[in-house]
Amino acid sequence: QVQLVESGGGLAQPGGSLRLSCAASGFTFSRYGMTWARQAPGQDPEWVSGINWAGNDTAYTDSVKGRFTISRDNAKNTVYLQMNSLKPEDTALYLCAKGREARMPYHDNDFWGRGTQVTVSS
Repeated sequence: QVQLVESGGGLAQPGGSLRLSCAASGFTFSRYGMTWARQAPGQDPEWVSGINWAGNDTAYTDSVKGRFTISRDNAKNTVYLQMNSLKPEDTALYLCAKGREARMPYHDNDFWGRGTQVTVSS
């Protein structure tokens, strides 16, 4: 069955960096786009970034452009989110999701991980 396991979250200071990983199994990873989303307490989930099957088409929500970078390693069945210049408003549970198709997904995802918590605070 499809499994997505996020890791790499934790506590970071404002201006700091974290690298999230999402290890995928149970499907042919290289055939699908992948998504990172986040959910802050009391708020609706927010799409953060997406990447297509080959890693050569990516997109970001405006609030993270220039600070976050999504990438993937199809040999390792893993998608990453490098987060730099972190801000307190980046605090959230970060989740990865499998797209339904090879192209870069926005909201067209069919499986989700449980998430990794990111807290940005001094």
